[in-house]
Amino acid sequence: MTHDQRIHPSKVADDRASLISFLDYQRATLALKCSGLDSEQLKRKVLPTSGLTLLGLVRHAASVERSWFRFIVNAEDVKTPWPGEVDGTFAEFRVEDADVGEAFGLWREECARARAVAASFSSLDDTVVFRGETISLRYVLTHMIEEYARHNGHADLLREAIDGVVGE
Repeated sequence: MTHDQRIHPSKVADDRASLISFLDYQRATLALKCSGLDSEQLKRKVLPTSGLTLLGLVRHAASVERSWFRFIVNAEDVKTPWPGEVDGTFAEFRVEDADVGEAFGLWREECARARAVAASFSSLDDTVVFRGETISLRYVLTHMIEEYARHNGHADLLREAIDGVVGE
């Protein structure tokens, strides 16, 4: 992996700054896990019991960012960028013919849009109603940290199996 340029979250920030910086740290961790790999490596399925790939995780992250921040929180009429399922697998994880540049570009765009949506709320306690359920910005940020942290654990294993590189 290339030099780690992630910005570590502050140990004394307020709640909002902490949640946002932890989410950005998790986003940067996924990017770090993918750094220095070519297209074939990013698409490689390396675990015999799983179809996960690093590129599939990036595409999934883009889809989840879009879904939570734009569709649910901001009530935009957006669809998933990779719709459909094949044999119970969401299309974002089917990367054989995927365009790596497109996936990373869309993911970065969705992260930027998510930051803008989060910044538009005056408080972590501000809420939206989605399908009859009240959801706070605090919940969404916390959920997204959990989402990335779980998948970054997958990315750790995938990266090590691809080229032996380990670490944060």
